[in-house]
Amino acid sequence: MRRQRRQRRQRRRALVVGVLAAALLAGCARSVDPIERLGKKAAERVGSYGPTDANRHPYRRWGLAAPLPPAPKPAARPPAARTAGPRLPPVVRHIRTPDKVVFLTYDDGAEKDPRFVDMIRELRLPVSMFLTDSVVGPGYGHFARLQSVGANIQNHTLDHSALRGLPYAGQRAEICGQQDKLRSRFGIRPRLFRPPYGAYDATTLRAAADCGLSAVVLWRASMESHDLTFAAGEERLRAGDIVSVASRERTGPSLRERTTRLLREVQGRGLTVGRLEDYL
Repeated sequence: MRRQRRQRRQRRRALVVGVLAAALLAGCARSVDPIERLGKKAAERVGSYGPTDANRHPYRRWGLAAPLPPAPKPAARPPAARTAGPRLPPVVRHIRTPDKVVFLTYDDGAEKDPRFVDMIRELRLPVSMFLTDSVVGPGYGHFARLQSVGANIQNHTLDHSALRGLPYAGQRAEICGQQDKLRSRFGIRPRLFRPPYGAYDATTLRAAADCGLSAVVLWRASMESHDLTFAAGEERLRAGDIVSVASRERTGPSLRERTTRLLREVQGRGLTVGRLEDYL
């Protein structure tokens, strides 16, 4: 009997020790660093430069010190410019408006950086893309993505030929041909046209009108590799300016970098970016 009682006591002690050991292990598990238990993605979010901060302040990701204020919606389209003649589209390089906005336009379609799509989406930039078929080549999908995040697609001819001095048939083929291409690619017929090199004549305006275009868009300011240059007037950005962002040079800054520099200049002048199509 004594032996049996001793065995029962030993079993009870072993059971108590086992329970205590389990409790200690559970306590250790609960003491694990909470960041570690959150997992890798949550740990990144806790960091001061993690994705949560970038999502909360996306302008910082693109090199801006402050967000761009949204552009006002114009109550009505203001008069852009006098037309060159009856039924001919106006030629516009600056828009008369009381709104503190400038308009960002991009030519050709040579650069197809996926991160530029992210930039347009995150900053909600209402840019206008004037596309040339021979330059875009097989890259129309990139511009479809840009269109899906708010960019507007406009006409810049089929082959980027200098139009001034060409006969009507040649100019019409360049302009209407790209209208057809863009309609087949995007399901739209653009309203705005930019002649290559900014060169045009009365024949260009007649061909543009016959192709269904309502305005010929030039520019007052141009963003080259590093600096803004101005075609006429004051050497600074003004409300209503249309800005052309040139195609990238081989050794120059990328489209994203030039856009960031331009946006800093826009903000420094107390301006923001408007949607060109709302004013024309």
